[in-house]
Amino acid sequence: MTPDQMRDASLLELFSLEAEAQVQVLSTGLLALERDPTQAEYLESCMRAAHSLKGAARIVGVDAGVSVAHVMEDCLVSAQERRLVLGAQHIDALLQGTDLLTRIATPGNGVGAPDIDAYVALMGRLLDPSAAPPAAPVPPRIETPVDPVSVEPPVPEPVAATEPAPTRKRVTEGGERVLRVTAERLNSLLDLSSKSLVETQRLKPWLATMQRLKRQQSTGLRALEELNVHLKDHALSLQAQEALGDARRLLAETQQLLAQKTAELDEFAWQASQRAQVLYDTALACRMRPFADVLSGQARMVRDLGRGLGKQVRLEIEGEKTQVDRDVLEQLEAPLTHLLRNAVDHGIETPEQRVLAGKPAEGLIRLRASHQAGLLVLELADDGAGVDLERVRRSIVERGLSPEQTAASLSEEELLTFLFLPGFSLRDKVTEVSGRGVGLDAVQHMVRQLRGAVVLEQTAGEGSRFHLEVPLTLSVVRSLVVEVGGEAYAFPLAHIERMCDLAPEDIVQVEGRQHFWHEGRHIGLVAASQLLNRPSTQSASQTLKVVVIRERETIYGVAVERFIGERTLVVLPLDERLGKVQDISAGALLDDGSVVLIIDVEDLLRSVDKLLDAGRLERIARQNQAQAPRKRILVVDDSLTVRELQRKLLRGRGYDVAVAVDGMDGWNALRSEDFDLLITDIDMPRMDGIELVSLLRRDNRLQSLPVMVVSYKDREEDRRRGLDAGADYYLAKASFHDDALLDAVVELIGGARA
Repeated sequence: MTPDQMRDASLLELFSLEAEAQVQVLSTGLLALERDPTQAEYLESCMRAAHSLKGAARIVGVDAGVSVAHVMEDCLVSAQERRLVLGAQHIDALLQGTDLLTRIATPGNGVGAPDIDAYVALMGRLLDPSAAPPAAPVPPRIETPVDPVSVEPPVPEPVAATEPAPTRKRVTEGGERVLRVTAERLNSLLDLSSKSLVETQRLKPWLATMQRLKRQQSTGLRALEELNVHLKDHALSLQAQEALGDARRLLAETQQLLAQKTAELDEFAWQASQRAQVLYDTALACRMRPFADVLSGQARMVRDLGRGLGKQVRLEIEGEKTQVDRDVLEQLEAPLTHLLRNAVDHGIETPEQRVLAGKPAEGLIRLRASHQAGLLVLELADDGAGVDLERVRRSIVERGLSPEQTAASLSEEELLTFLFLPGFSLRDKVTEVSGRGVGLDAVQHMVRQLRGAVVLEQTAGEGSRFHLEVPLTLSVVRSLVVEVGGEAYAFPLAHIERMCDLAPEDIVQVEGRQHFWHEGRHIGLVAASQLLNRPSTQSASQTLKVVVIRERETIYGVAVERFIGERTLVVLPLDERLGKVQDISAGALLDDGSVVLIIDVEDLLRSVDKLLDAGRLERIARQNQAQAPRKRILVVDDSLTVRELQRKLLRGRGYDVAVAVDGMDGWNALRSEDFDLLITDIDMPRMDGIELVSLLRRDNRLQSLPVMVVSYKDREEDRRRGLDAGADYYLAKASFHDDALLDAVVELIGGARA
């Protein structure tokens, strides 16, 4: 490339950057002028933007840009001088001009002379209606809806800066120059700075060791001084006295040197830690961009879509300067666009419908961004008609998702969750724009990929509100670090409801599973050691450390060994060669350089469901089992083979087992002896298992005894009949095997020792 070509390429790039900034000014100003065409400040800013683009285009020799910007400037000057009142047709045409300028500033844009001539002619007719018959208003450009799952949103070039001011050099609002930096280099810088921050923390134990060594040296010196005092009364040879003096002098010099170097290391460690923190904060700030960066064109899209659907819609945005990680912003663009389009299409009514409902003809969509507890919180609300809950209910029944009787009893919250199911729609016909509910599963999926959550609320006749929470950055995560099986694991705080200590009496048995009471409901209790395949460490403490985690409507208490504390962790992705590691999302380093694995909460809850379905969820011991007697189990079955098989299996695991030949025999045994568990068949002579369990539940002494039903009947109604009678667990003999029975017993009463 020749020097002239290089210069031309550089100038064209500058023109492209300036066009990007000035088009944003024009779009914002024109949307404001559409609501009030007399706002002088917006007329001035738009006119100056068009004028600047005209001059820049002339400098770089882009004649098409000169022509388009010139006629736009003429229109805006006429409005400033009150020779023209901007109407809908003028705003449409000016917005069309901003689109043309964007295409002109883009290499390979495909804009030809006929396009420019047609636009100049259109603006000429609007500025001088007497020159030619008025043309029909230019319809707003409505882009074809994009499926946010199958098509990636356009990703802007990462820029470590805020929105550029309208000058040739890209600068921040404070006048600082801005340089383009590749995302890879920013990621590398952040990675190096985070590792540097961690490495400086490793100086702390070295410093502590030197300070301990200094104290030991001081103790040794004092001991030598005391020895010298005691030896004064003894006649020592000159050689011994000199040796003792040399030792005292050497220790004193060593003590002084150690004190000096310890002080220097302390100062160095503090300064290194401070500099590493500043380096990391600065590198992280380079990745942060204002939330407004994801909103480029959204207000225009809402306006154009509304016009195309015959609706008047305005988008109001709060918190545009809220800082968010670049990667988070890029992944938010598609779900936000989808929600905005849904709000315009199905949320906002037509002007006629709104007026009849006593509302302003113009609909309002509010998008608010803010920081809360280390999260980016987004609220997208419209003042439309809300969700037709009865229509949702009918659609659920029509699609066979729930029986009519069950659907009739669903609450509003439960009904709204159906809108997030794949393919669920309230539309009778497919339209160009997705209806409310269509694609919300895709929105939820994308938000979950950001380790976030989305919730829908609505008020009939008054509108709907989407509440989204996502991390401010994917590079760091605020977490609770715990100990499981002697290893450190981290639960992201975004998924933690609370932490608590459970006493043994707080743990209850409900339908064969352990629960505890939390905020008016029973919460299932699971052991982190089983989920993470770590050895369980017996603690002498009578209390149980529990982390209450939530993912949407699913909530569980996870028992851990120890709370280490809250930490801000720098996320280190796992090696791609490992693939997806079950229950783990990433790794990190603690202050001492040790590794901690970050829990994938959504995956962890799926693991809980799998263990429940397989009947393999282990029971957590509620007290210290040391030196405890063996637990007693009563097996009631009229089949000799089944009785002996169960007795053999249970005794092999250390349980004390008694047997009964039918329900009456079992009832007599229960009233005369103490047991920790009853295992019973259903079909037996004299008294069947259902009668036995019913009698047991009515007895004050026995009503809390865990009961397992083992039966050949494996239909759902048989299982329900057994559980309704009061059984805690139902195991079908058709699927009976050794592990299933033993695992169920452990789940109900724990190991063989009480």
